[in-house]
Amino acid sequence: MYQPKTIFNLATCFTLALTANTALAQTHYNQVSLRAEASVEVPHDLMQVVLYTEEQDSDAARLAEQITQKLNQAIARSKQASQVKISLGSRHSQPVHQDKSQKIIAWRERAELRLESTDFAQLSTLTGQLLRDLNMASMRFAIASATRVEHENQLLSEAIDAFSARAKLTSAALGGKDYKLVNLNLNSQGGYQPPTYRSAMVMKAQADESYSTPEIEAGTSELKMIADGMIEVIH
Repeated sequence: MYQPKTIFNLATCFTLALTANTALAQTHYNQVSLRAEASVEVPHDLMQVVLYTEEQDSDAARLAEQITQKLNQAIARSKQASQVKISLGSRHSQPVHQDKSQKIIAWRERAELRLESTDFAQLSTLTGQLLRDLNMASMRFAIASATRVEHENQLLSEAIDAFSARAKLTSAALGGKDYKLVNLNLNSQGGYQPPTYRSAMVMKAQADESYSTPEIEAGTSELKMIADGMIEVIH
């Protein structure tokens, strides 16, 4: 009695699976993949500067103290610029060997100070002052987070509108009366600007301790919102 029941259940499952696959095949009928996008050119409104100090000394402890003092002085001066965000970057030391031998004759240490601001004038002036004691590693321009969100929200609406317009056009071209949205994915792109090294920023103070303020060319980046999805044409 048990064996025929098992065969019946298996046959029933097979029938149900076949029915499900047939329904799935019908669901995918008249489906079209579409892509639309919206973009905007956004001026960079965030300036990021990386300065560093690098020293060498035969005494590792004395070297570390020298680096710390120089950093502390730079931080104290940077705090006077109210619109500048200050943070410490990487700091590392390494031994200096005599010729190709294993004998250590000195230590070399490097430490970074990172500055960031949407006030280009203030950060530019501060950078010129700090370059009397520090060196320039890089200057980078980007889009501030709040600015990015504001533009992406607008692009989101524009990308969806563009996708809808393309879906209607596609449906009509295929002889459909309307369309049904199957799925839609929205992704943002752009806005990244790789580090820009500016030789014009590598300045040293003159004997009278004057400093130069560099001219800023922040540039722009393109923000883009991409709408990828699938529609089903309704006849």
